[in-house]
Amino acid sequence: MTSRKAISTEIKLRLFSDSAGYCQNPDCLQPLYPAEMGGDKHIAEMAHVIPHGEKGPRHEERPMEGFEADSFENLILLCPTCHTVIDKAPDGYSRSTLLDWKNKHLVALAYSQGIQTYEDRSQAREAVATAMAENNAIWKEYAPVDGSSFDYNPESEAAKTWENRMRGVILPNHFRIEAIIKKNQCHMNGNEQEVFARYQEHVRGLSARHICGVAGEAIRYPEAMDGIFT
Repeated sequence: MTSRKAISTEIKLRLFSDSAGYCQNPDCLQPLYPAEMGGDKHIAEMAHVIPHGEKGPRHEERPMEGFEADSFENLILLCPTCHTVIDKAPDGYSRSTLLDWKNKHLVALAYSQGIQTYEDRSQAREAVATAMAENNAIWKEYAPVDGSSFDYNPESEAAKTWENRMRGVILPNHFRIEAIIKKNQCHMNGNEQEVFARYQEHVRGLSARHICGVAGEAIRYPEAMDGIFT
């Protein structure tokens, strides 16, 4: 039997980041943080394109060399229903099909959400402004240390609300902002490119803490992001 090792935190973060919080089946695109579950719990499942062993869905498509079952390249983030479907009916979901889903996910998601490449900077600014304003309002109210309603007691209602808002609102908004900006990098100047890179690292740090439960310091939110595309 093939031995298994834990999937690394880095790979988990890449999967969640690339999914932007949505199932990577283009015919599904279900939110992986369902509102009906409070928005603070995810239903995401890391599905193997090719299985560990010599049996299982799509095992006959295993590459001859350089294959690692738990690599980022061999994993796709799906909702439980889609994970079950692709493994129960593997003949309809080949390796190339699943990798195509993954590679084109952000394009499919952008299309479904109306995210596009805009004609000018002002339109791109308008597209990110609402999500940025919502995140800022939540931060001012509930964020640790800075938030006016924050209570250092982790069992307090304010602290619980902060965690719920982080997972259910702030992170999904960050993923959406990232997707919009990536589609509109043609309108960014050199300084904004650097600011966006720092912003992405900030989001990765938040994801590590609030999705993967990995303690550590995320870099602070780059204040220059507030002026992106202005």
